[in-house]
Amino acid sequence: MEARKTFVAPGGERLDRYLSGQLGGLSRSHIQRLIAQGQVTVNGAVVKPGHILRPGEEVRVILPAPAPATLEAEAIPLNIVYEDHDLLVVDKPPGLTVHPAPGHPAHTLVNAILARCPDLSLKGTARPGIVHRLDRDTSGLILVAKNDAAQSKLAQQIKGRQVLKQYLVLVRGRLHPEQGIIDAPIGRHPSHRQRMAVVSTGRPARTRYRVVKYFDDRYSLVEATLETGRTHQIRVHFAAIGYPVVGDRVYGVAAPFLGRQFVHASKLGFRLPSCGQYVEFSSELPLDLRQALAQL
Repeated sequence: MEARKTFVAPGGERLDRYLSGQLGGLSRSHIQRLIAQGQVTVNGAVVKPGHILRPGEEVRVILPAPAPATLEAEAIPLNIVYEDHDLLVVDKPPGLTVHPAPGHPAHTLVNAILARCPDLSLKGTARPGIVHRLDRDTSGLILVAKNDAAQSKLAQQIKGRQVLKQYLVLVRGRLHPEQGIIDAPIGRHPSHRQRMAVVSTGRPARTRYRVVKYFDDRYSLVEATLETGRTHQIRVHFAAIGYPVVGDRVYGVAAPFLGRQFVHASKLGFRLPSCGQYVEFSSELPLDLRQALAQL
């Protein structure tokens, strides 16, 4: 059954950003879709997500009833690095999508997890157990919760920036300085809506990095640590400072020696929900990325 909510805005804020604070369970991109679908009105009129609210404006939101879950378990082989009664740490191969989405309804990590953990709580979502995401062509460590309590505790750690998420990335050019912080807000690209970009109206995003190895002046192997978790953050940030990710056909540069983006989630650290003990896991570069480095 659909839900209806009404708010009286204090003013001075973008509509989508205001609603992301009022509707804490929904992502900003989800809210933007609701606005585009006409499910949100301001004083009875449909407006754009960037509409700046004035004091006292009435915002009405219709939240459609969630579609029933139609997820099916699939016996997809997984490399399990760690498992207990609360969670899994999976070393995801490149090419495996994390969760179902329009145009990709099956053959995902979620389908594989359901086969391994048939009691996983669905709660009407297409992303059961998913605490954070990796791009389809990014390999490496990803955290999956087995129950709602664990998912809530792990999500709180991520929100509090208490989870270590470290990546190995190959970028074009001799990255200088050798270490630093990229602090630049990321949001939807103003004209290419399927892409992200560094934009002044975006959400805060910070990436710490240090160069691991230079390959002459052509490439730099970089260790990147996310302080925030924005969509495509590593790829967007390095492209924005002039050192695009190798193999990234959207934000970076194609490479004849590599069939996908050189981004690997190499280290993951967090506290176990059951006891609070800090644990840390590592993943070596997969074969295709090792072969790419060998060619350099």
